[in-house]
This record gives sequence, structure tokens and C-alpha cells, in this order.
Amino acid sequence: MPHPDLAAEQAHVDHAYERLEAMRAAAADMLYAAFGERGGTFQAVTERDIRVRTSLNRLEQLQLGGEALVFGRIDREPSDHTAPGGSEVFHIGRLAVSDHDQDPLVVDWRAPVVEPFYRATGAHPMGLLRRRHFLAEGRRILDLEDELFGDDAGEAGDLGQGLSGSAVLLAALERSRTGRMRDIVATVQREQDEIIRGPLPGILVVQGGPGTGKTAVALHRAAYLLYTHRFPLERQGVLVIGPNPLFLRYIGHVLPSLGETGVELSTVGGLFGDARATGVDRPGAARVKGDARMARVLARAVSDRQRPLRQPVEVPYGRFTLRLSRRASADLVAAAKRRPGPHNPRRRYVESLLWRELHHQHVRGLTRDGLATDDAVGADELGRELRRRPEVAEALERMWPVLTPQQLLHDLFGAPPLIALAARDDLSAAEQAELHRPRGATLEETAWSEADLALLDEARALLGAPRRRTPDDDESPRTFGHIVVDEAQELSPMQLRMLGRRSLSSSMTIVGDVAQATGQWAARSWDDVLAHLPASRGARVAELTVNYRTPAEIMDLAGRVLRAAVPDLAPPEAVRTTGVHPRIVAAPPGGLASAAARLTREEAAVVSGETSAGGRVALIGPPSMLDELSSALREEGVRYGTAEVGGLDDTVTILPVEAAKGLEFDSVVVVEPARMADESAQGLRSLYVALTRATRRLAIVHAEPLPAPLRG
Repeated sequence: MPHPDLAAEQAHVDHAYERLEAMRAAAADMLYAAFGERGGTFQAVTERDIRVRTSLNRLEQLQLGGEALVFGRIDREPSDHTAPGGSEVFHIGRLAVSDHDQDPLVVDWRAPVVEPFYRATGAHPMGLLRRRHFLAEGRRILDLEDELFGDDAGEAGDLGQGLSGSAVLLAALERSRTGRMRDIVATVQREQDEIIRGPLPGILVVQGGPGTGKTAVALHRAAYLLYTHRFPLERQGVLVIGPNPLFLRYIGHVLPSLGETGVELSTVGGLFGDARATGVDRPGAARVKGDARMARVLARAVSDRQRPLRQPVEVPYGRFTLRLSRRASADLVAAAKRRPGPHNPRRRYVESLLWRELHHQHVRGLTRDGLATDDAVGADELGRELRRRPEVAEALERMWPVLTPQQLLHDLFGAPPLIALAARDDLSAAEQAELHRPRGATLEETAWSEADLALLDEARALLGAPRRRTPDDDESPRTFGHIVVDEAQELSPMQLRMLGRRSLSSSMTIVGDVAQATGQWAARSWDDVLAHLPASRGARVAELTVNYRTPAEIMDLAGRVLRAAVPDLAPPEAVRTTGVHPRIVAAPPGGLASAAARLTREEAAVVSGETSAGGRVALIGPPSMLDELSSALREEGVRYGTAEVGGLDDTVTILPVEAAKGLEFDSVVVVEPARMADESAQGLRSLYVALTRATRRLAIVHAEPLPAPLRG
């Protein structure tokens, strides 16, 4: 039987949509009027440009896509302004919408008055009489779910494990995946909301196991902070860091659906815009390059390029020969080293000292020969005349060369003696050998790796701009008022330093799960991560403990793997059961890839038949098998995407476990678990990640013996 208030609530939602359309039309009219203006004074043109930008931003904020505008309502205890016998009622949605009299029809989910919608409990109702959740599809309300507080609390439905709006939450969790992350604004739970609405200053670490919604929580926190601290953050900027481009495409729609379109998304490597990662390091080289000791190595490498002359330099000038001795060059370099600041900007100071030294010699020569000194050129003019002389240019390049980060690393890694000089007591001989690579004929031929990009960024901080044409042309990295970092447990110390340089005020949200750390720099605890970040305003750790995504049947199996991989860590508690247990299929000898492809095709047919939306299937295998698995899929006639091509747009995606991290699929086929663990730097942790990507179904296919936790 339909809820008795369904018709009235639908009428309210329809009215809200009418007003939203009117708001869009008003913004469009202002945009068209601004475009129609021609000519005028400079001030008039500037004001027109401001109106254009404001109108475009407003139109972007008012776009909901296919998401529902209104998803809830709260009835609060009456206040002094409430009519006798009544209560305060607020409808809650993705955007704030007002009627013609500017009375609120819909309150933005981030407004302070909405906080009880997410946090109220029977023990602490926070002034609520009723909390109502809407099960909506676009503009249409399908059903209502009420939670009553106070004297009527006994009439509330069974919330199941203390979850707010459990029916709406369950409906959202059981929707098939589309290849894009959806926002969770309608189903945020109390422990998630406490993180979302946490204070801005300092570093907030969010530890969350698979399916706890930590990524969605971090994105909603970014939207909340922009709403609450609009003035500083809109100007300073908000940055979201993801582990790979596929992940960024997966989450890219979340913030726009919440009305925030100005947030910048990037990978860590993408922050260094002057180079791209096209090379792959040996595991040992990647480990050394990510070590915090490399900061000292690079600082010495720069310092080693600041050196006195080996031989004196003589410069003919008029009737004299000016001479720069080794001692004078040493004094000059020592003076420049004492001066603070990056390397390259101090080159001008070196030049000024050199011109001054040569000018003094010129004046002394004139005086010695009894010639007038009044007409002698000044030091700066002398420098302009001499700087193009080959011997002078060579001397300057010897004493204080102007360097780009690429030049510094290209020279350093291509010369074992330079590595030994810079590493000194910091790196062992074996570690120094890992850094060496054959020097390319040209800088353009160098294939930089992901680990190199963090070193290039460190070098840029040490070197500064090669040439400074204007006061603003210093090539400093852009800083942000708040930074969100997902999968932070995988980042090396040098990558963390790279992020720290982008933080304007040490305000960051760090998200991840130490149990899912699979790379070279898997953190053992969050202290390992915080040690390399600017925590001048303090750091705190919050934990998400409930797994909303992964069914209990799958988590039981994955939990056995986690206990074997990291005995002192416990998986999050799963809140869903599906009755569908994982399948384990033994492939015949030589037929593993074909068996995996057939199983994937079967799973795709199952998830496509279960829902009208189609669903998504992931085939996750060891990196060494991906080409073979891809060929098998083609032979089976399965259309698929990869991390590089197609992404998550196709029903089937084939991925290595490193690229699958942070993603979710209706069904997952895991291939050869033993080899997957063997090929990972962190062994069974990678298998744990692969097993926990599924929201409904899991299949495992193998030819080699299974790891011990999967047997039985």
C-alpha cells in the first residue's frame, strides 16, 4: 500500500523542480544578456566578463544529471517561530531551492540545519521528531521510509544494524554499477557524516577497509568544505589526488553531481606537468627513488654543481686582460651558497659578483697606468659586454650552471661518479647502482618513470625557475587550500613530499587502507605516511568500520586472506548478504585463459540479466597473464575495456589488481590467485584487494594450487 503522504511529497518535489527550472532560466537570461552587450568602457567590459563567469558557474551548479533533487525530510521539535502544535519541516536535497518569497523549498544537504538527518539516533535524536527518506528515481518518488523519534519512536521500522534509512540504503547498494561512482548524499551514515563535517584545519586521515565508502566520503567532504568555507577555498582551490587516470574517470562525476565543478583532479605524477611517465623502473630502483633519503641526495647533487673553477680564466678587455683566479671563484661561489633561495635565481647574484670583481680589476688597471677612471664603464655595463664571451660563459656554467630538473637528473643518473658524490653516506653501493642508467644521447630521449616524477618535482623545488621574465614567472607549483588524497597508503615518501609542497596551509584529507597496501611503499601504519607530510596544524585519524559494498559471503572468504596476510588487522563488518557464495573453478591443464574467458562471459550474461541497467564485470588477473587473457576474451567474442582503452564503459573490463583498487563491479572473476600474490610486492594483500571489488558475485579460476586461505 502506498504511503499516505506520497502524493503530498510528490507535489512538493514537483514544485521544487519548477522553481529549479526558473532558477536555471534566470541564470541563462543573465548569461544571454551579458553576451549581448557590446563595446563600452574597460570597467563595463570587466563587469560583463564577471557576469558571464558567474552565470556559467551558476548554470553548472544547477545541473543534477539524472540524480534526484530531493532525497529526504526532517521534522524538528517546534521553535518559538513555529505555529502552535506544529513542527519545523525541512526538505533536504542536493541543491538549495527557494520559492518566489525566498522561503526554502529544499535545503542544501551541507547546511548546518541538516546535520541531524545524518547523525540523529534514538538515544540522541538531536531535536528530531521524524526523519524521512525518499526512494526516488529522478523526479519521481517511488516510496517513503520514516524513522520516528521521541514518544512515537516505537512506530519506526527496523533499521537493521543501526543503519539510517536502511531500505533506501539497501536499494542504492543493490543498484547495478554503471562504470561511474555515484554520490552517496542520500544514504550517508553517522560515522561517515562525522568525517564529512570534520573541521578544515590540519590533516584528517580516514582509515577504511573495502566497501566502507571512504572515497565517496572524502569527495563529499570536499564538497562540504567548499560549501562551508566558500570564500577561502574557492580562491585557493581544492585538489583531489587519485591512484591512476582510470580511477579519476570513475569518480569524476561525483563532485559535479553535488554542485561543485571547480575541483581539480590529478594523479600524483600529473602534478609535475613538464614530463610524463613513459618508462618503468626495476623494483629496486623504484624503491630507492621513493626513499626520503633521496631529498638529501638531490640537495647534494645541486650543491655539487656549485663549484669553483679548476683553472684561472683570462678575459681580454681593451688594453687589459682581466683574470678570475681559482681563489676568487671559490670566494664567489661560497658567497652565493650562503645566500638563501633556490639555485637558479642565485645565478644572477653570481654574475653580479663576477662583474664586480672584473670591474675592480679594470679600474685598478686604469689607475695603475695613470688613466682617467671617470669614463670607465660600470660593472653592469661591463657584464653586458662580457657575458657573451665564450670563456666567460664557460666559467659561469662551471661555477653556477642554470639547470632544469630534467637536466639535473639526466646528468646525475647517467654518471656513477656523480651518484657516488651526491649519495655519499646515505645510499649503499648497491642502492647507488640501482640509480644508474645509461645516459641517453639527448634529454628528449629519456623515458621518465613514475618515481622519477617525484624526484623531478623535488629538483624543481631546489633549482627554481631557469629564467625569470616577470615577477610572477617563478614556475612554483600551484598550491591548494585543501587536498584530498585517495589510496595514500601506496605513496612513497618522495611522492608525499611532492604533495606537501602543494598544501597551502597543511589542510588535507588522507584516505586509504593499510590492509590494501600492495605497492613498493606499502605503509605499515599511518604514522609512516604522516611523517612525510606537513602536519603543522595537527593530524587526527578516523576509521570507517562498516562495509556497505561487499556481501558477507564474499567478505568471509576475503577475511581469511586478510588474516593470513596481516594477522593484526580485521576486515570491516559487512552489512549485506546475497545468498550467493563465491565460485572456485579449477581449470584444466593449459586451459586457464580459456576457462577464465568463458567464466567472464557467463558472469556478464548473469549480471546483464539481473538488472535493466546492465551491470559491470571485472576480470582481474596477474600482470604477466593480461595479454593471454585478452586474447582469450577476443576468442570468446567478449567485448571488453582496459585501464588504457575503453575504461569502464564496456560491460567487461580486464585489469591488473593495481588498477582495480578503489573500483567496484557487480561481478568479479579473479584469475590464478597464487600467481597474483607472487607477482605483487605485498603478496596476499593484492589478492585481498581483488576479492573485495565485487558487490554481488565472485568467481575464482585457477590452474596452480590455491593459496592456503582459499582452500577448503
